Amino acid sequence: MKSANSLALKKINSIEGQVILPGSKSLSNRALLLSALAKGRTRLLNVLKSDDTARMVEALQKLHVRLSLNASTVDVEGLGRCFDEGLNQVELDLGNAGTAMRPLAATLAVSKGQFKLTGESRMMERPIGPLTEALKSLGLKIEYLNNDGYPPLFIRGSKPLKHEVSIDGSLSSQFISSLLMTAPVCGGLKIKVDGDLISKPYVDLTVALIEKFGAVVKRRGYNEFEVEGTGYTSPESYVIEGDASGASYFAAAAAIAGKVEIHGVGEDSLQGDVKFFDVLSKMGAKVKKQEHSVIIEKGRLRGIEIDLNSMPDAAMTLVPMALFTKGPVTITNIGSWRIKETDRIEALACEMRKLGVIVQSGHDYISIDASTRNKETPVFNTYNDHRMAMCMSLIALDRDIVINNPECTSKTFPGYFKVLASVSR
Repeated sequence: MKSANSLALKKINSIEGQVILPGSKSLSNRALLLSALAKGRTRLLNVLKSDDTARMVEALQKLHVRLSLNASTVDVEGLGRCFDEGLNQVELDLGNAGTAMRPLAATLAVSKGQFKLTGESRMMERPIGPLTEALKSLGLKIEYLNNDGYPPLFIRGSKPLKHEVSIDGSLSSQFISSLLMTAPVCGGLKIKVDGDLISKPYVDLTVALIEKFGAVVKRRGYNEFEVEGTGYTSPESYVIEGDASGASYFAAAAAIAGKVEIHGVGEDSLQGDVKFFDVLSKMGAKVKKQEHSVIIEKGRLRGIEIDLNSMPDAAMTLVPMALFTKGPVTITNIGSWRIKETDRIEALACEMRKLGVIVQSGHDYISIDASTRNKETPVFNTYNDHRMAMCMSLIALDRDIVINNPECTSKTFPGYFKVLASVSR
């Protein structure tokens, strides 16, 4: 049902032009936190300005970190330590920003003060238990205020009694990333990962970033990480890469119906989602990677069956692409979708069925066969999930559509629909 807060998109015939990406959310929130903990002043360039990063900035300001926000930069006066200055009964509302909730929970647990971490209703449904139980095993004091294993949390900051911890790696890589980011400022940690680690490239990204801020990391693949308690030192300035997950929508649109050059991600990007361009190449698109950009051009697209555990966010973009491929699209090993901003497997299955296509889904997979379809103008719901809105927009390459609550893209890409319009013909 169309709502007052909706966007009608006319059929897009072709895609052509240049896209300049906003900064990566994952890198922006990590870099903001590390800059706050580091010795010295850090100038962060190309920081994403979005709902999620605003939550991190507000939290850091409440924690007595001095930040100077400008159009495209953020200057951070580092504390050179954990948060410990006159912090009593500090309440932080982190919205639905997992990249703020998880790392801050770990860092505040080893700080000095009392902290309540809360957020939107969906955040209360997103598990944090593997991380908090790992922290509690170190002797740290964390209480669940509603349901065990979920926010909101009450934290009494203290020093860890041990420096070795085990954690389940199968649910969210953010849990391991949070421990890695906290390790240098809590005396060091040896982190053992149980099970098969999900979303490995995000952990690689975290390791690369903490090393940029002076951390010393020894690792044994993805099974064990040993981080020394050396603290952080500012690199003075750091440029945030363009958002590779956000790039996936424009790359897919070009693969379907045109040609686009996407600036801000290139051959040496830290983000695992840049490998989405390789997936498009396998499907038949023409891909040219350059130092700081990538050029995508349409090709005859084939369906694919692929395990995308390593890039769950970009993987969503393949779902609407099934309308434009010869053969079905099947994405496997994506159980983590169910604990994101919404249950993304269920949400995508529900919305894609509005097109009359055949959808099969299970605990950790989704498959779309668009060999049969209807000709209706669908009204898509977004479940207050930014990636649902951006995914559904690609269906405008097939027909007129309506998207409810398009403003939810402000979580990570506030100007998304303007940028899409700029390359639509």
